[in-house]
Amino acid sequence: MSTQTAISFHVVYNWIVNTIYFFIYFCALFVVSLGEVLYKSILYPYLFTKNTFFTAYSFITSEKLPKNFKKITQTIWKILTLIPILVKNAFIFFFKLIESGVFWFLFVGISIFRFFKSIYFRYFIYGFVFCLLVIFVQKSYIFISDLPSPRSIGEVNFAQSTHLYDRNGRLLYEIFREFNRTKVEVRDLPDTIVHATIAIEDEHFYNHKGISFFGGILRAVKDTLATSELQGGSTITQQLVKTALLTPERTVERKLKEMVLALWTEQIYSKDQIMEMYLNQVAYGGSAYGVEEASKVYFNKKAQNLTLSEAALLAGLTRAPSVYSPFINPDLSEKRRNQVLSQMYVNGFITKQERDVAQKEVLNIQPPTTNIRAPHFVMYTRTHLEQDYGSKQLEEAGFHVTTSLDLVIQDKAQEILQEEIQRLKSRNISNGGIIVLRPDTGEILAMVGSVDYFSEKYGAFNVTTALRQPGSTLKPVLYSMALTRGFTAATRIDDSPIIFHIPGSESYQPVNYDRKFHGRIPIRQALANSYNIPAVKVLNTLGVQAFVDFAKNMGINTWEDSSRFGLSLSLGGGEVTLLDLTRVFGVFANGGYRIEPNPIESITDSRERKIQELYSTKTKVLDEGVSYIISDILADNNARLPAFGPTNSLNILGYTVSAKTGTTNDYRDAWTIGYTSKVVVGVWVGNNDSSSMNNSPGSLVAAPIFKRLMTYLLEEHDMAGEIPKPSNVIGKPCYAGKAEYFLKGTDSRIGCYDTILKPGTPTPKEEALNSQ
Repeated sequence: MSTQTAISFHVVYNWIVNTIYFFIYFCALFVVSLGEVLYKSILYPYLFTKNTFFTAYSFITSEKLPKNFKKITQTIWKILTLIPILVKNAFIFFFKLIESGVFWFLFVGISIFRFFKSIYFRYFIYGFVFCLLVIFVQKSYIFISDLPSPRSIGEVNFAQSTHLYDRNGRLLYEIFREFNRTKVEVRDLPDTIVHATIAIEDEHFYNHKGISFFGGILRAVKDTLATSELQGGSTITQQLVKTALLTPERTVERKLKEMVLALWTEQIYSKDQIMEMYLNQVAYGGSAYGVEEASKVYFNKKAQNLTLSEAALLAGLTRAPSVYSPFINPDLSEKRRNQVLSQMYVNGFITKQERDVAQKEVLNIQPPTTNIRAPHFVMYTRTHLEQDYGSKQLEEAGFHVTTSLDLVIQDKAQEILQEEIQRLKSRNISNGGIIVLRPDTGEILAMVGSVDYFSEKYGAFNVTTALRQPGSTLKPVLYSMALTRGFTAATRIDDSPIIFHIPGSESYQPVNYDRKFHGRIPIRQALANSYNIPAVKVLNTLGVQAFVDFAKNMGINTWEDSSRFGLSLSLGGGEVTLLDLTRVFGVFANGGYRIEPNPIESITDSRERKIQELYSTKTKVLDEGVSYIISDILADNNARLPAFGPTNSLNILGYTVSAKTGTTNDYRDAWTIGYTSKVVVGVWVGNNDSSSMNNSPGSLVAAPIFKRLMTYLLEEHDMAGEIPKPSNVIGKPCYAGKAEYFLKGTDSRIGCYDTILKPGTPTPKEEALNSQ
């Protein structure tokens, strides 16, 4: 046969072979396509619509069959359900290879090498296999080198929520970025949650080495048949590495990585360590990550207190939290719980009786709420913490913060404020705020920032930290400055009409609230009755700038530009916050020491190591004798009778309480601040938009709120306590049944105006004041 004839023969031969291959290929595609149609239109609806599969599977897993026989039938059933899926997938895989051209390459290659001697073909195969081997080794090395180390699972400090508690351990709020998580050790968990998780997620957990080949594949097939979707048969170890180390996409490469990492993880950690990491990281729905937070979200309890039925419900959530959520699908959630309990029984974790009792238990699912108590205080404290630790660390470090707040006092203050503001609605009053402080430590016991934090009208706006004009509440600060400059409580001031001519501005003429004049009166009466004209005269004598500096030292932090202030500052012309003003009154209660407000008692990290404790920075800003005299004046009910009457809201029978009211022009702000040696209470009433109230002075609208809350604190929380008289203060019997108090060294020079001073003979200080 000539060469040309041989070539023609092989061309014809190849054409015939290729035609046959094409014919086989199209026939196979037709068979597979027909099989798909038959499977989806007949077999699948018959099995699943008519519940044939579930009926059969439920029968062979029922308790009516002997235990050994049941295990055998279960195994046979799993194999039978596996065969058609494997055959189908093998056909699809085979013809996908044909489609991709791999087989065409091999067929053409075989045809070509038939021209060569067999030894060349053998060498080709050897070389091809060797190349494949080299490529496999190289790819495997690259694949393994790119894998993250499972050691990082245990070493990484995954994000945990920061918890804020009141001073008695009541939870106020949890701070987190995306995942609300609290770490818990497996030894602190009940066996029920561990066993329930194993029963429903990985019944061979304690037997496999990271991958359960037979059990995992069968589980995947069973789940695929049950849902008609591709499902994984991952072990708990695989699920752990998938969530902790890998990206969530479903690819063959990611699955291979998952399997390799699971085997690697099992070589590093014990089973208990793997279970602990899994239970702390797995998602249970919404923002709840980890079993501890899930327990709080669904049952409002710690995980260590879960019942068998509750543990089963949580274990059933991890496969599909939104599907099995008791909030969204309560019936489906209950069926899932019962399925978990049945699996626990099948695996020998519980008895039949325990299973039956747990399946009948009606669970008390707590509805999802905005879990925040004392919201204004919480947000204030959060800002305080962020300044010290930063928002990222606060959201991820898992701090346990014990705050200074007493939730019982907070709730009572909120209740009183809401009731009183409701009563005052006819006076065009819509909002209010309350601060309760301990003067010796600065601890904030209560902070009510509005009538209702969740209201769209006043809402999250915190009036306790908002700038408002203080009215007459600053007069005790003014008169305390006067006492440090040589004035006494007996120094007389002429309460008479006066006009101050100020260069470059309009003349200023102060008037008293009652529109009257009271003649020459001592500072005790001027302060107790809150007369305006004497206060303005004292400020004019002392100097505006000097008073601004003095008030700043006492604790007013908001007077930055003092050039805008004038003589009206003594009547409340400079804005302050309720928190600052309450702190200033704490100076009088604390013997002249200024304490910074402190919302935090202590902070511990996620391992319960203390990283911060309560600290109080005390700064001496006022003579203790001066603070005592001011406190005595503010507690003198007889001295304030002309302006307030005998049954005013500042007087609490049976207790010594120092208090001062304040009202701004046009009734935009109403205040009452009062204290004992153990507690300071500040109250503000008004409207957020600064609109005027209807004829509402502080003594009428803020003082009743103060009196109700202070009475409660005195009677229920033992907050009574008189200010101790210091050694540098002496008393003289200046009034009927009442002594006047002086700083040592000022009594002999001035004395009581009605016993020592001759009528019409002013003191040097009085001369300066009354010459104005």
